[in-house]
Amino acid sequence: MYSKARKIIEEELEEQILSDGAHFELSPMYHQIILARLLDCINLIKLNTWKNDDFILFMINKAEVMVSWLHKITYKNGHIPMVNDATFGIAPSSKKIFSYAKQLGINSQNIPLSDSGYRKILSKHYELFIDVGDIGPDYQPGHAHSDTFNFELIKEDNPVIVDTGISTYEKNTIRQYERATSSHNTVKIGSKEQTQVWGGFRVAKRAKIIHLTEKPNLIEASHDGYLSDGYKHTRSFLWGEKYLIIGDKINRSTSNKAKAYFHLHSSVTKPLVDGNTIILESSGVSIEFERASNICIEEYQLSAGFNKTNLAYKIIVLFDQKLKTKISL
Repeated sequence: MYSKARKIIEEELEEQILSDGAHFELSPMYHQIILARLLDCINLIKLNTWKNDDFILFMINKAEVMVSWLHKITYKNGHIPMVNDATFGIAPSSKKIFSYAKQLGINSQNIPLSDSGYRKILSKHYELFIDVGDIGPDYQPGHAHSDTFNFELIKEDNPVIVDTGISTYEKNTIRQYERATSSHNTVKIGSKEQTQVWGGFRVAKRAKIIHLTEKPNLIEASHDGYLSDGYKHTRSFLWGEKYLIIGDKINRSTSNKAKAYFHLHSSVTKPLVDGNTIILESSGVSIEFERASNICIEEYQLSAGFNKTNLAYKIIVLFDQKLKTKISL
């Protein structure tokens, strides 16, 4: 039985853990759950030396790269990005996992973010989390959302722009809404979804990254999620010490049917609209839009855990081919 269990674990960890340490379902919550269970396995073998062979070295190596990834994407306030079926109150916290790993003598490898498609930008004043990767895994993306080019922005440990998270696993309209393009900080063109999510845990046609450029203070990428309608969406992130500039470009006119969404955290009070500028007084942040045809503020329900939501505000910006968003912090 031990040999069979070892074979299964080795095969699955080799398949499921990407080169940058991420679990291949790309949900930080599930990464925490699986890493905690891997640490339990290591602990169990250490306490039963009759089988303390090279298998433990294999698991320790996998744990080290997984801890590295979790360190990279965990915010300074201890929270994880609430992307791809992540929510509060389910998995052990990153702090608890880091403590557990340390007790077991497991070190964190300093591995750059790569295959997961996630990137994390650190400034003295903010943390920026970016998704410029494909959804995955290809054969079972049950926890994936239609969220290519989604991002989160944390200013001095306080969340400002956030993913809406999930509040249910029921196959209902709420689940469908929380996985949809319009529930993420990205661009939707007309009624088209970037990626077709359905049936609670199903995905059909999905967006793929077809271009990615990374420089010291710039990331630019394009995806093909709208290509069947003739549209290619390119988004760039340019950042400095106290600002972030997001550039959205569509290859041809959308007749003002492109919408950029920005979901604010529930702690952010109702934004003030001053022409093409949005002022977030409670956060000390202003957002200026260039080439916007219309800007509106709407309420939405931000997930605070399963069956828990809080009222929050979102910004919806209509534009045609180009939109420049400057966030000043």
